[in-house]
Amino acid sequence: MERRIAVLTGTRAEYGILRPVLKAIKATDGLRLQLLVTGMHLSDEFGGTVKDIKGDGFRIDAEIDTLNPDDTGAGMARYIAETIRRLSYELESLKPHIILLLGDRAEMLAAAVAATCMNIPIAHLHGGETSGSVDESFRHAITRMAHIHLTATEDARQRLIESGEDPSRIFVVGAPGLDGIKEGLIPCPEIRRKYSLPPGEPFALMVQHPVVTEADEAEDQVRITLEALSELEIETIIIYPNADAGGRRMIGAIEEYIGTRPSMKARRSIPRRDYLSIMNCAAFMIGNSSSGIIEASSFNLPVINIGTRQKGRLRAANVMDVDHDKDEIKAAVRKVLKSGKRDVENPWGDGRASERIVKILKEIRISRDLIQK
Repeated sequence: MERRIAVLTGTRAEYGILRPVLKAIKATDGLRLQLLVTGMHLSDEFGGTVKDIKGDGFRIDAEIDTLNPDDTGAGMARYIAETIRRLSYELESLKPHIILLLGDRAEMLAAAVAATCMNIPIAHLHGGETSGSVDESFRHAITRMAHIHLTATEDARQRLIESGEDPSRIFVVGAPGLDGIKEGLIPCPEIRRKYSLPPGEPFALMVQHPVVTEADEAEDQVRITLEALSELEIETIIIYPNADAGGRRMIGAIEEYIGTRPSMKARRSIPRRDYLSIMNCAAFMIGNSSSGIIEASSFNLPVINIGTRQKGRLRAANVMDVDHDKDEIKAAVRKVLKSGKRDVENPWGDGRASERIVKILKEIRISRDLIQK
C-alpha cells in the first residue's frame, strides 16, 4: 500500500527549500505526495507563486486561499484560525499517513494544530533551532505537537533532547535547502542582463522581513536599510517581504524608494534558480532572511544580518550582525565590499537531506506508540 505524505507550502522561500524533498517523495516507490498550497502562493500581491509550483510539474491536491489582508497581528491570528478550519476538511478528505511541515510559519502552526486533533503523525523539519520574533514560539509549539523530528544539525537535535523530546524520534538529516544548491546556476553575465544590473559593478541582494514582535517598527526598520544602501549608491535587487504583520507597510516603503532611485530594483518574488544564481553573483546579501543564514555560506556570500529575527541561529563566518542603525549598516557594507568573498564552511549539511528524509518517511513504523507522545 502506498504511504500518503501530505506536505504544506505557503511561501516562495519555504517552497524552494521543500522542492528537492517534494521531488524525492514523488520519485519514491511506495510513497504518494499530497501537496497542499496556501498563503502567499495564492496571492497576486506576493507574486502568485502557485504558478511556479505548477510549472515544476507538481500536482496540487488542495489550494487553501486563506491569507488575511489585515497587516496586523490580529490579521495573522485570523489567518491561522481560518487555515486550521479549511485544512481540517482537506486532511479529512485526503487521509494522509504523515504530514510534513517545515519550520515556523503561521500556516505550519495551523497545520500542526489540525493534524494533532486528527491523529495524523507530524514530521517536522528544522525544529530545535532558535531565532527571534514569534517564529521561535511557533517553531517550538510545532515541536511539541510533532511526532517525528527531522533536524538540520546535531546542535538542534541536542536542544530537542534537552527540551524533553524522545531521542528515538529525532533524526539529523541536514538542511534540504542545500540539496542541489549549485546545480544549474545561471551565469553571472546572464543574471546581470536579466535583472538590469550594470556589468562589473558590485550589487547587493536585499531580503528583509517584518519581525512580528516589532511590527509597528517594521516600516522604519526597512527605511533605515534602504537609506543606507541609497546613500552608498549600491546597485540592489530587493525581494518583497513576507505577509506577516508589518509586511505590507514595508512594501509601501520599498515602492517609494524604487520609484526615485534607479539603482534599486524590486521583485515580488524570484524563481528559486534565479535566487540562488543571484546569491552566487552578488557582492553581499543584506536583511534578515534565513537564507542568509543557511544557504548563503554555500556561495561564500557575505551577509549583513540586521536586527533580531535570526537571533541565536547557528551561522558560518560569512555572517555579520548589525542593529537597525544607518551608520552601522553603512560601515558593514564598506567592510564586506573591501574584504570580498572568503571561503567558509556551511554548517547546515552536505546536500543529501532529501534522501534521508524520504527514507525515514517511508520506513518509520506508524503505530499508536508513534501518535502517543
